[in-house]
Amino acid sequence: MNDMQFLTWVRGTGLDIAVSIFLLGVIWRLFEIYSIGRKQDLAAPRSTPGASGLHTIFRRSVPPEGMMKRSPVSYIGGYVFHIGLAIVVFLFAPHILLISNLTGLSWPGLPSQFIDLITVVTMAAMVLVLFDRINKPVKRFLSTFGDWFTWTLTFLPLLTGWLSVQHLLLPYTTMLALHILSVELLLVFLPFTKLFHAFTVFGSRWYIGKINGHKGVAV
Repeated sequence: MNDMQFLTWVRGTGLDIAVSIFLLGVIWRLFEIYSIGRKQDLAAPRSTPGASGLHTIFRRSVPPEGMMKRSPVSYIGGYVFHIGLAIVVFLFAPHILLISNLTGLSWPGLPSQFIDLITVVTMAAMVLVLFDRINKPVKRFLSTFGDWFTWTLTFLPLLTGWLSVQHLLLPYTTMLALHILSVELLLVFLPFTKLFHAFTVFGSRWYIGKINGHKGVAV
């Protein structure tokens, strides 16, 4: 298989397989979560200002008081790479075209030079967060294979995409194929790893806030 055949496969059969596994995995995981059911809370609801699902979504999305000073790399780096990743994925013109081909949805993109800058900043933030996790004994102790694996799955599409756009390291056709393959691996594993929090993070925060808000507890 030469470079062009490899690229053709990842853009065709490989993408079809990855998207199918991704969709089936997401549907299955969401079904598992929402089909568990919860017992009805028969306690009388208590009204406390700020105790609700929406308040919890907001509170859990900003650093707790004092934590920004204690762990600036984790919080600042985390915000930068999450926001940067979203910009690169959803506002880069070729990505929008791919999404449009798959779903029919489309929207304006950002200039490629700006996306290049955001990609570099996002990768730098991810590397800083990784080094912070390695250098802090407690974080390193609590980290599992899943943490390192999901970091790698997230970082590789950024790196290979940037290298392909810059025509670096390998011929463009090969690097583009590797970029698409890395995205497909991310799609395949996303429903079955910690990356699935992309689909559950706000729902889980709302649910925790709702349950505790019923008890009059602000979390």
